[in-house]
Amino acid sequence: MSAQPKATLEKLLVLLGFPATVEEHPMDDGRLLDVKTDDSGRLIGRQGQTLSDLQYITNRLLFQQDSTAPKVMVDVGGYRAQAREALVQKAKEAAEKVRRWGEVVELEPMSAFDRRIVHHALRDDPDIETHSVEVDGSDRKAMLLRPKH
Repeated sequence: MSAQPKATLEKLLVLLGFPATVEEHPMDDGRLLDVKTDDSGRLIGRQGQTLSDLQYITNRLLFQQDSTAPKVMVDVGGYRAQAREALVQKAKEAAEKVRRWGEVVELEPMSAFDRRIVHHALRDDPDIETHSVEVDGSDRKAMLLRPKH
């Protein structure tokens, strides 16, 4: 059975008690499911944590239906798009510091999803390497940006 990302997320939202509509858009590496709701704050959660959890659950359900299903990114009212732009900007500013001073720059601990955005944003930079490192007492990892040798 083929996974139906839009229908799966819509059903999940109904079960959670969120009246919403979902628009599905293709992305380079999967699908974007953009949720339209009047209750976006509760659905996004503090620092986007509820939204991240919703995305994780949606992807797990889709994978169970079809192990070849493409990953989905769940967004609410453009929240992820804005957060992604801000994160890419922060990564580029940190890369500029590495270039200028030749020293390692550490970004704050972040989720795997956010680290992937940073890695992706800097992967073609000829001067910068990115590495994820464990942070004591946290389930998140920090990002190190260093000069390539």
